[in-house]
Formats: sequence, structure tokens, C-alpha cells
Amino acid sequence: MTKIIFLGPPGSGKGTQGALIAEKHSIPHISTGDILRGAIAAQTPLGVKAKSYVDNGDLVPDELILDLIEERLGQDDAQKGWILDGFPRNVPQAEFLTGLLKKLDQNCDAVVNLDVPNEVILQRLLARGRKDDNEETINNRLDVYRQQTAPLIDYYQQSNLLKTVDGDRSMEEITAEITTIVKS
Repeated sequence: MTKIIFLGPPGSGKGTQGALIAEKHSIPHISTGDILRGAIAAQTPLGVKAKSYVDNGDLVPDELILDLIEERLGQDDAQKGWILDGFPRNVPQAEFLTGLLKKLDQNCDAVVNLDVPNEVILQRLLARGRKDDNEETINNRLDVYRQQTAPLIDYYQQSNLLKTVDGDRSMEEITAEITTIVKS
């Protein structure tokens, strides 16, 4: 059983690494963005609620995200393991997740924090060439991420789940280190 949370700023490679590890272990790679898009496309009751926020360009409220996560982790394919990518984003979400996992009789095996310097992230995101990826926007997103996530890193360090991985290396080196973490 593999149940891992991936933390890392935008552009750290957590989506790529999460997908690789999930595929290797035949478990779902669960990203909050994918859950939202899936629920909206399937027009589930939660998806319909979320769509109104997304259509207005608003952030989807925490309680709706939490309901979507609970719904997703309760599905059959998530019983043998999962990779969570982009969730939790703050300590209240982490506390919710801890309680949810107890309720579902599951536990998290590790929290992998992909650590990448801001200047490397900036280069990676600018290279993607998305129209909303300019230096000012990226720096703002990184500031917000670091403010919200610093306490989260402490939270998982206290529970001895946190494993920090240097994300400023080749994709293969990072995957190899994460694979070692998963096996231990």
C-alpha cells in the first residue's frame, strides 16, 4: 500500500513525479485540479457547486474541496493506495485530512516535499510559455505558496512523515529518490 502526499511549489515537478510514482504502483494520482475538473465534467452535485465558483474566477472554498477529497478517497480505486498532489495546502486542510484518513481507516505513509529554489521555479514556469505565467504573477504565487506551506511542512515534520527531496536535479534522480522513500 502506497499513500503519499506530494508538496511543492508550482513548477516543482510534483505533478510529473506524482504521475510517475502512481503509474509505477498502479494507484490513482489525485490532484485537486483534476478532481474539480472531473466533478464539474461529470456534473456531480459537488461539481455543479464548484462550477459556479470556477466560472466566476473565484477560488473554490475549502469546505467544497474537502468534500471532493473525501468523496475521491472513498472510491474503490483509492483503497489500495494514492498519491495526493496539491492537497493539503494549509494546516487546517492537513488536520481535516488526518481526521478523514482515520475515519476511512487509512493512513499516510509519507509526505514528499519537493524543494526547488525560487529562481529555478521562475525559469521553469516562464519556459512553459503560458500567458498567465509572467515574472510578477509567478513570484506572487510562490510567496503565497511559501506562506501557506511553511506551517504545513512543520506540521508533517512533527509527525515524522516529511521527506524533503531536492527537486533541482534530473527527473530520473528525483524519481529514484522518491522510489527509495516509497520502498522504506
